Parts: sequence; C-alpha cells; structure tokens
Amino acid sequence: MAAAETTPTVSLRQLAATLAEKHEMPKKLAGAVLEDLVELVAEHLKNGDKVRITGLGILQVRSRPARTGRNPATGEPIEIKASKKIAFRPAKDLKEAV
Repeated sequence: MAAAETTPTVSLRQLAATLAEKHEMPKKLAGAVLEDLVELVAEHLKNGDKVRITGLGILQVRSRPARTGRNPATGEPIEIKASKKIAFRPAKDLKEAV
C-alpha cells in the first residue's frame, strides 16, 4: 500500500511573510494585521453577522438542530445536542481559480 500524499498547509505566519515581502512592510506588521483580521471575523460571526470577503467568499454561522444519531460501535441510538457551525461559501472567482 502506497503512503498517502500530504497536502502542504500554509500558516498565518507564512501568509504574513509573503504579504510583507510583496508590500515592502515589516513581517511583524503584516502578522499583526492578519491576526486582527481573524479576530474581527470571529467577533462578527459571534454577533451573528455574515462576513463577506470579496474574492474569497462568505462566512456565516448556521444552527444545527438537535438530532438522533447512532453509536457506530453498538448501533445504540444517541441524542446529539443542537450546535452552531461556521459555513463557508466560496466566491465565484475563487472557485474558478481552483
């Protein structure tokens, strides 16, 4: 059996370094701007707002109702609590680029 290929993961730090280089700014400043962006997005999502980032997509919180599931090991029914999840809908430009 062949080993599974691993997909590289790009971190916020790597994005900041690339932005800093591209815009001739200090890496620390680019990192701080990206961290603030993440905090602002989280804050707006907490408040129930949709966040639209042109060219990237839309983030929004969706409620998942309580439901009955099954324990895969025993087949016994279990109650799954209601929860919230963050949904992402990519922008058309992003979909076409990928």
